[in-house]
Amino acid sequence: MRAPYQILIFPYIKASDGSFKYCIFKRNDLKVWQGIAGGGEEGESPIQTAAREANEEAGISLKAQITQLTSVNSIPVEAISGFIWGGNTLVIPEYSFGIKLLSEEIKLSHEHFQYKWLAYEEAHKTLTWDSNRTALWELNYRLINNKMSFIANLI
Repeated sequence: MRAPYQILIFPYIKASDGSFKYCIFKRNDLKVWQGIAGGGEEGESPIQTAAREANEEAGISLKAQITQLTSVNSIPVEAISGFIWGGNTLVIPEYSFGIKLLSEEIKLSHEHFQYKWLAYEEAHKTLTWDSNRTALWELNYRLINNKMSFIANLI
């Protein structure tokens, strides 16, 4: 059964000039720009879900460096999977992560039909959801101000 939370992931890369680029994805179903998003499986922690979803949706190695952000948003269950947890669970948390990549190589799953590597300003303008813009802002701030803490070897 699906666990009652959602995850959001932004892959990023440091360019040769020292700037950062962020990968955003266009969904097949909704045709919106966002980070990698997905739901947890029963017994999985949010960080395990982030690793699995990054691998499934973008072909990102399970050994990539990941940072859990402090950005946590609330998502209506109706927009995700309905009321599968009963009528008392109306919103679920969305935990946010950044994943450091060494190359821009992405292998899209069937859930997305396009991706872009963009500078922060352009990525921020292109994203559809406020929760995505907030998480991306935090990730960018942490990167440019050297306030990252990595959790290595995800699973």
